[in-house]
Amino acid sequence: MKIWGTSAGKQRELSKMLDEWAVYIRRKYGNKPLSQSIYLSEAEPFLEQYAKRSVQNQALIGSAGNLVRAEDFLAIVGLDEEGDLEMEREVAPLSPSPSVKDTVPKKEGLIVFFPGIPGCAKSALCKELINAPGGLEDDRPVNSLMGDLIKGKYWQKVAEERKRKPYSIMLADKNAPNEEVWRQIENMCHSTRASAVPVVADSEGTDTNPFSIDALAVFMFRVLQRVNHPGNLDKGSPNAGYSRKEFEGELVERFGSLVKMPLLKSDRSPLPDPVKSILEEGINLYNLHTSRHGRMESTKGSYAKEWAKWEKQLREVLIRNAEYLNSVQVPFEFAVKQVVEQLKKIAKGDYATPDTEKRKFGTIVFAAVDLPVTEIQTLLDNLAENNPKVKAFLKDKDMVKNLRKGHVTLAHKRSHGVTAVASYGIFHHEKVPVDLTALLFSDKMAAFEARLGSVNGERVVSKNEWPHVTVWTGEGVVAKEANTLPQLISEGKATQIELNPPPTIYGTLEFY
Repeated sequence: MKIWGTSAGKQRELSKMLDEWAVYIRRKYGNKPLSQSIYLSEAEPFLEQYAKRSVQNQALIGSAGNLVRAEDFLAIVGLDEEGDLEMEREVAPLSPSPSVKDTVPKKEGLIVFFPGIPGCAKSALCKELINAPGGLEDDRPVNSLMGDLIKGKYWQKVAEERKRKPYSIMLADKNAPNEEVWRQIENMCHSTRASAVPVVADSEGTDTNPFSIDALAVFMFRVLQRVNHPGNLDKGSPNAGYSRKEFEGELVERFGSLVKMPLLKSDRSPLPDPVKSILEEGINLYNLHTSRHGRMESTKGSYAKEWAKWEKQLREVLIRNAEYLNSVQVPFEFAVKQVVEQLKKIAKGDYATPDTEKRKFGTIVFAAVDLPVTEIQTLLDNLAENNPKVKAFLKDKDMVKNLRKGHVTLAHKRSHGVTAVASYGIFHHEKVPVDLTALLFSDKMAAFEARLGSVNGERVVSKNEWPHVTVWTGEGVVAKEANTLPQLISEGKATQIELNPPPTIYGTLEFY
């Protein structure tokens, strides 16, 4: 629990629950080793009854009746950490599925902020929100704090206003472009009892930027119209490196909600080549500048002359294409209406948090490459015929009973975290070649050493230090103990049979 960053109070609550679980299960079954199926069948009714006993217990187990799944409970308790060997039951692979409706609660305060860039229309939007008839249909006062009018540290000023007016909706009219700022907002939420809602311009984005080049063109055009300086691209790409999916997912994970402000018409014609070319030139210049100078302003770096020349050309190109850039934007009134409707739902607490990769995979315990048991059994039979040591080892073992499933565990929620498990989502249901390079066995367990192959040119890498397929464990030995086989080999307490050339078995990557 300390590794997970669980608070001291929550650790005490969990320890109390686990103590009661131990008493409960021992009272029914004594101290004898229990099968996985018994643990699973007993976990859910125990958790359900425990949750019903008090509001605190329900908050610990799950909100709004959405109880913890048995698989999650077993991951916490520490059972089936590897999940390599299943003798008592068949476990069906899980598919990521949304949980019961998860809502953003209505708290004492609300901070509306903008993880955008200059030209995303945040100030104009804030003005409309302040003057909107009926506001957000909420009894909390709506205040706006414009960054351009604040001297000193803006977010510190917002925090002071939040403390002064805790029961209010604060429109933070300043770009919140990166994780550094997001952390400040998170801390502010904790210290002033508020929720935060990010509002972002809707855009397809790219692999390395949450905003498409079309959106960047419109943002810069807006800035050019507003002031006598188009804004530097180095200030205009604070989230470079994020794909749009990662950008939105990170915001939802941090704040539980996301409001999208319509920007471009879906039926627009393609971006004119001159506009596309000048922006791509600016992006290349930005990459050169940041690789040498980091976050230094463009006017102070070694590329200052190039920046000045580029900005002059940018202004000329955007002005020549003003008609196009105006025509591709959705009407501002429509964009405001869409944002207001989304904010109303959040202010009322009537909002379902979108799924992200982390949320989708939160109920999954581990990821593994599932291998066909028949091929593993055939390989063992062939080894027994050709190797006396393997034959002697397998002689008194009922492998038909023991070898019910075979897989290479890639990541386990308890050992590696939800994010690590979710990272295999791109390979879900894909065929993965697995080379079995050696058979290791002792008097208590046996496993094949595994070497994972690639899917569509991308190598599948296990988070386990020693990827393997457990094929047998003695009575009372849990499957995860197979991880100790390499150490036992070095101590002379186990046998290793090299397989050269290693046979390849194709398996399917699944979640459990």
